[in-house]
Amino acid sequence: MSKSEANARQGQFKAKSLNLQESRMRRHEVTVTLRKSNREDQMFKRRNINDEDMTSPLKEVNGQSPVQLTVDEIVAAMNSEDAERQFLGMQQARKMLSRERNPPIDLMIGHGIVPICIRFLQNTNNPMLQFEAAWALTNIASGTAEQTRCVIDHNAVPHFIALLQSKAINLAEQAVWALGNIAGDGAIARDIVIQNNVIDGILSLISNETPLSFLRNIVWLMSNLCRNKNPSPPFEHVKRLLPVLSQLLTSQDIQVLADACWALSYVTDDDNNKIQSVVDTDAVPRLVALLQTDEPSIIVPALRSVGNIVTGTDQQTDVVIAAGGLPKLGLLLQHSKSNIVKEAAWTVSNITAGNQKQIQAVIDAGIFHQIRQVLEKGDFKAQKEAAWAVTNTTTSGTHEQIVDLIEKYKILKPFIDLLDAKDPRTIKVVQTGLANLFALAEKLGGTENLCLMVEELGGLDKLEALQQHENEEVYKKAYAIIDTYWPAGDDDAAEQELAPQEVNGALEFNTTQPKAPEGGYTF
Repeated sequence: MSKSEANARQGQFKAKSLNLQESRMRRHEVTVTLRKSNREDQMFKRRNINDEDMTSPLKEVNGQSPVQLTVDEIVAAMNSEDAERQFLGMQQARKMLSRERNPPIDLMIGHGIVPICIRFLQNTNNPMLQFEAAWALTNIASGTAEQTRCVIDHNAVPHFIALLQSKAINLAEQAVWALGNIAGDGAIARDIVIQNNVIDGILSLISNETPLSFLRNIVWLMSNLCRNKNPSPPFEHVKRLLPVLSQLLTSQDIQVLADACWALSYVTDDDNNKIQSVVDTDAVPRLVALLQTDEPSIIVPALRSVGNIVTGTDQQTDVVIAAGGLPKLGLLLQHSKSNIVKEAAWTVSNITAGNQKQIQAVIDAGIFHQIRQVLEKGDFKAQKEAAWAVTNTTTSGTHEQIVDLIEKYKILKPFIDLLDAKDPRTIKVVQTGLANLFALAEKLGGTENLCLMVEELGGLDKLEALQQHENEEVYKKAYAIIDTYWPAGDDDAAEQELAPQEVNGALEFNTTQPKAPEGGYTF
């Protein structure tokens, strides 16, 4: 199958209202915002900081005055043949690298500490020395890409993966932490970790007896193994993590849940085959259930995963609906956090891009009440996604479903108001929705009524103003709608009707205003 044929086939999974590229682009915009707003919740790199050691230099064994060692003295101690001096030098280096503010990572790298630490990693006769070396390297790998690259280039990864099998649990956990920092540096570093067979190593560490702090670090590493695109991680490897990630969604721990959800959000942010692999693990009902938690750090990645899934096939969208996703999305459209409202509206817009049965499910869940509220009072980015939900419905829905938007849910006023938006793309979404409404009105013989409605709501004035818009597509769309439904001839007729008439030798003006049809506006 050619690439163009494949793209065409993929586009068939959703109604023509949803341009796949447009949806993915909006998904990327939402993702970027989510990453910014949740940087504290989802750290891709983390340094080990021990509060007791943060300002404490190396102390003498008898507890007297602390010893202030220079970096040169630390390196000299680490290179000593004396095991005790080696350990003390290594520990002092680790403490310096654990400082909360401005750890001297480049200074330590410049003094050649990395290869010494890696040599200590291999000293199986001294687990405490291995631990201090692993801790120091973890903190170096938490720095810039260049600092992380230094750890990789000295071949630390296979040694860390070997330590996953250590009988000393603190050493295995420190290795997981270091590998998480390395994998979190980007696609290249992530794939180096994967190619060194990390997945076998971490899967063997997970059991009912795994301590919670250790499990948190393992799941965080798993999420970093699933993260980053261009290229995406090798799926034949990452796929092995999915059943475990799905099971972890039943955890009671906030950090475990959040990182498991983030991992699944990265996997589903791709093609339909990868989405299906997640669906096949029965993760969807668990993700949907997590949408009702009170923890935004869990809601955000769970919602991101659900939103990604409904960009897939109609069958994949049906799984979310069957799991009770729509009522929960309705509640999230009323959430206090604007980024969650926006994400929920984006998710709904992808469901309304599906088939008429799915649109009916959205209507039956009463979600268009919340969509109207978002259009009226929401953050602009959420309003934009809500506009997509309306326009997709006007394209894919039945006549009855579309009429409901206007008559039952009173969508038209806040929808038309978005014609004043500064974002041309949002304006074009509304224009497309209006064009769809007029096309339907023509079929139902209600064009005149719709024209009156749009005019009374200020829509005609807004469309006329858009004919001066700097965006060519915007002013052309505005002109086309006006030219089709408010042709110049109608204006002339109206002017003629309002022109003064001679009655009994005197001029009189016709001041009669057009009346709305009895019973309100209807198609």
